[in-house]
Amino acid sequence: MRYQESLDWLYSTQMFGIKLGLEGPRHLLKEYLAYPAHGVTVIHVAGTNGKGSTCAMIDSIARACGRRCGLFTSPHLIDFRERIRVSGEEIPEDNCAAMLTELRTLCERMENHPTFFEITLVLAMRWFRIRECELIVLETGMGGRLDATTAVPADVCVITPIGLDHMQYLGNSIEEIAAEKAGIFVTGKHAISAPQESGARAVLEKEANERRSPLEFVDQPLLGYPMALAGEHQTWNAALATAALHRAGLPLSSDSVGYGLIHVSWPGRFERIRPGVVLDGAHNPQAAGVLAATWRQQFSGKKAALVFSAVGGKDIAGILEILAPLASRIFLCPVDSPRAVMTEELAGYLPNNASPHETFESFEKAFAAATSQADPVLIAGSLFLVGEARAFLTQTSFQPSMQ
Repeated sequence: MRYQESLDWLYSTQMFGIKLGLEGPRHLLKEYLAYPAHGVTVIHVAGTNGKGSTCAMIDSIARACGRRCGLFTSPHLIDFRERIRVSGEEIPEDNCAAMLTELRTLCERMENHPTFFEITLVLAMRWFRIRECELIVLETGMGGRLDATTAVPADVCVITPIGLDHMQYLGNSIEEIAAEKAGIFVTGKHAISAPQESGARAVLEKEANERRSPLEFVDQPLLGYPMALAGEHQTWNAALATAALHRAGLPLSSDSVGYGLIHVSWPGRFERIRPGVVLDGAHNPQAAGVLAATWRQQFSGKKAALVFSAVGGKDIAGILEILAPLASRIFLCPVDSPRAVMTEELAGYLPNNASPHETFESFEKAFAAATSQADPVLIAGSLFLVGEARAFLTQTSFQPSMQ
């Protein structure tokens, strides 16, 4: 298959939905010879918020230490190949197409067809093996215990801040969700966690104890280094990233840490895409709180022209309760996704004291109206919206995805 044909096939597998479980990905990893080679170190990152930033920092610092590093993240913002990088470079289209062609033949012989996410993970792992990566960084897709990434044996497990998200899959309390995240712990292997609420911390400690997995909590942010990513929370993510790399045995120095943190790139997270325009994929109340704090730090005293959208299954009212006070005016639009929430429904989630709002049929029209205001523009509420916005603002072809 040519690249676009292979991508069309892969996207068609989204009809199989989300299947939590490890038997399927383990079988596909084995059949496609995609398990890591002997001696390769794997760092596995789970959590509710900050996973992507932490993974990007681990990758950037590891490369500054001279390691060939494979990075697997999701979802992508614009281009599918963002999910699979080696030494910062996306998988080339020709290699991606050739490997997806092989995987299609393999999958069609299976009794239970693998999902979009399982195929993408196995594609990444085989590419990392071909490129002889020395270190692999895996971001969980959702949860941990039954996430496909947990089928890959990890050497260091990392837990970022845990909050309420994906509750239809992971549970209705912080404790239940923490148990799912702790499912990535590996017997005898180091685990590192960000500070957690007391209930989540207790669950992590119990799960680590059961697995005899040495667990440590990062107790202070990493200060004294210039950082490419904005926000005080990123100093905590940096502390988590360096602790994970230390436990992975990398020879960290102030030079390698400093170089990695100043050169890390993670688009769509308080990204100043152009003067007066910020993109942030905050899609749950905890992330919205971090975004609000960062906005007030970076734009002291200034209100935002807020362009907002969201997809189903999210705590939209909780997000808007936090973000609406930042706004002088709110511009609501749908996203290019089957899970999109229509603008009339979005308006119903606005708090009673929210600033005036308008609804639009597309992001482009909402953005045009927002930029006619004097205030800086904040585009937030969904990574799907941020991807669409970033493609529009950079004049790049957009590849929307449901997952």
